[in-house]
Amino acid sequence: MRLFSFVLCLCLLSGAMIPVAALAADDEDVAETRNAATLDSLLGDLARQSDPAKAQRIARQVSRKWLDSGSETINLLMDWSARAFREKNSPLAEDLLTQVVTLAPDYAEGWNRRATLYYTQGNLGRSLADIERVLQLEPRHFGALSGLGSILQRTGSDRKALETYFKVLEIYPANRPAQKAVEELEEELSGKGA
Repeated sequence: MRLFSFVLCLCLLSGAMIPVAALAADDEDVAETRNAATLDSLLGDLARQSDPAKAQRIARQVSRKWLDSGSETINLLMDWSARAFREKNSPLAEDLLTQVVTLAPDYAEGWNRRATLYYTQGNLGRSLADIERVLQLEPRHFGALSGLGSILQRTGSDRKALETYFKVLEIYPANRPAQKAVEELEEELSGKGA
């Protein structure tokens, strides 16, 4: 009889835990949907904002949304990689960011940070590969698009760079560096008769 009672309790407890787990998954889905809606709203605000200072504040909010992976482990690895980067320990930063993209391959900001690291090291090919992954995951990532524009400009693909900076300005019209790059490229291309 005790064995039967024990088995019955286990069955009842395990049955009671399934809805709790399902509710937790539902809560995560709701939070993810809410976060996406907030991101969409912020990007909409950014696209409509013409004041550079206000746009920059919105852009920082967008960047914070992108930075939050939803995983404490990934967020910690990102913090450590940022510290390593600031301390000019590129090998450690690269190792940490490689762990991030391995553990969370759908986390765009991990790829973006590693692309930035590669860019600062002059490794444009690897940076470009990571930027392509960022843009597959988040086509509105104005930072990655700016990096792509810079790489295209450095490699002499001025027309493609100009197109890329125009994409940045569609998302973030008050982006002064992109505005300046467009002005310079248009002037340069018009001088070449392009």
